[in-house]
Amino acid sequence: MSFRRLLMVDGTGYLYRSFFGIKGLSTQDGKPTNAVFGFIRAIRQFQQVWKPTHFVVAWDGGTPVERLERLPTYKSQRPPMPDALREQIAPIMDYLERAAVTVIRLERQEADDVLASLAMWATSDGADEILIASSDKDLFQLVDDHVSLITASRDEPKMGREAVRAKTGVYPDQIVDWLALTGDTADNIPGVEGLGPKTAARLLGQFGSLDSLWERLAEVESERIRSRLGASRALVENNVRLIRLRRDLGCSPGWDALAVQPESPAKLRPFYERLELHSLLKGLEQPDLF
Repeated sequence: MSFRRLLMVDGTGYLYRSFFGIKGLSTQDGKPTNAVFGFIRAIRQFQQVWKPTHFVVAWDGGTPVERLERLPTYKSQRPPMPDALREQIAPIMDYLERAAVTVIRLERQEADDVLASLAMWATSDGADEILIASSDKDLFQLVDDHVSLITASRDEPKMGREAVRAKTGVYPDQIVDWLALTGDTADNIPGVEGLGPKTAARLLGQFGSLDSLWERLAEVESERIRSRLGASRALVENNVRLIRLRRDLGCSPGWDALAVQPESPAKLRPFYERLELHSLLKGLEQPDLF
């Protein structure tokens, strides 16, 4: 069996990252192209730097009902998508089709859960290496001997188990418990009052897991922290169910569908010309442009 390196991209995350990271790019008639350009550049960099054999982009399909039932204010603080960003989604999808990149979007499912489910499938079905392109710390929980997190930068190494611990103070299999204690402002999930990331990491370093922490709560030295933990147990346990990613969505299209395809200048040239993406157009003849 040939070597399989599956690279999975958090499409929604890189859509926003591209939009806010690049300013003032548009066609002569005023159509914004900053997100399109940034997204395509990232996709090409992923392929050139990491050389995957298989490739997929996952998109948010809406908020799962079960998370909203557990926390009605889940992600409610996020502003609506800017119109200038929304109108660039269709061109990006057009690009992905022309580039023969598989896209997965499930109605009322978040991209993180799609990525988690794909990682579970790929691990069980013989993947040699799984790379996830995202800056979302929720995905730290997926990192293991087969799964690493990456960015589009040539200078940043893969984030494995030890890198997750260096960044957060806990190992990947403790990330759900760690976030459940601290909360997650990005998702509007409240944590234990006054309990920061370092204290949460120290507690998990001492007790290993939330289950052990609850069983040995009397051993927590600080009376203030011990009291707040006891009062917040129901909140923390609800957070665990909010933060733990689903791995059972059954969304894989199979290895053949995910296999990387050669670039087709005939399909991409008119697209780049229409959106006046001149540097990408030159890149069709200069594949090492980025």
